[in-house]
Amino acid sequence: MSNTSEQKLPSRQQTPALSAIKNIADSRRITTGLLLALGGSIAFSGKAIIVKLAYRHGVDAVTLIMFRMLFALPVFAVMAWWASRGKAALTRRDWLGVLWLGFTGYYLASFLDFAGLAYISASLERLILYLNPTLVMLLGFVLYKRRVLARQLTGTAISYCGVVLVFGHELTLQSLGQRADTAWGALLVLLSAISYAVYLVYSGEMVRRLGALRLVGLASTVACLLCVLQFGVLRPLSAAWAVAPEVIWLSLINATLCTVAPVLMVMMAIERIGASMASQAGMVGPMSTILMGVVILGEPFTAWVAAGTVLVIAGIFVFSRARA
Repeated sequence: MSNTSEQKLPSRQQTPALSAIKNIADSRRITTGLLLALGGSIAFSGKAIIVKLAYRHGVDAVTLIMFRMLFALPVFAVMAWWASRGKAALTRRDWLGVLWLGFTGYYLASFLDFAGLAYISASLERLILYLNPTLVMLLGFVLYKRRVLARQLTGTAISYCGVVLVFGHELTLQSLGQRADTAWGALLVLLSAISYAVYLVYSGEMVRRLGALRLVGLASTVACLLCVLQFGVLRPLSAAWAVAPEVIWLSLINATLCTVAPVLMVMMAIERIGASMASQAGMVGPMSTILMGVVILGEPFTAWVAAGTVLVIAGIFVFSRARA
């Protein structure tokens, strides 16, 4: 009996230690996941700032997005290859799905966003794009008759009021011609958000079949090729050599730090803390864009912009809590 007790005693003494080690590991995983989610959101929000800086050097949207996607293409191609190792080959249906999602989710959404940024502030652009979850809900209701909760509608209404507030404030500071440009830019960015929402609605089945990393790599590669092809069709090759050197290195930063890095960071964050917590951490995005817009671009930060931002973030928070 005594020998048995003595043998069991060490394991009992190790239990609190093992539990403490597990708690430390869990805490580190959560901390790392939150930092990755925050970093990914901030890095992605810098995209608009980089685009606005590049526009100051006389480049157009077609050329600018070509450079961004050209620099990002090798990374996404390697990502697609890495995620496809040992997996079954894609069927014809799979390839059609990848082409469709690459067109809507990354090519069209990105191009419309770049085009819209030529006319509106980075702050307004980010707030419009932040409405994406509500657009996914509306598309789900229209296409699949999915149930919409009252709290989701409340959150949607609050967020849209915030965007309208910032949009209306920008219009009051502009002349008639500038108002038309702002309205056009806001429409382009809204269409960009709708295009990406279409991608999210239709990507669910593809993600389950191919895996998130493989689908992102393949669809992004398709988008990169489409952007390069678009430039070849619409612009002479000499236009690529005529851009200012600043456009080249800004596009390189955009492709790496504001495109590839956020995708990987958010996916790693979701792996550690789940999609819900990663989404909550992503709420820092609009504020980081506005802050960088004020500091780097010299965009005005007024009480109207602050109020609109608070409404958008609060609305998305209410919406996400209802969905959870």
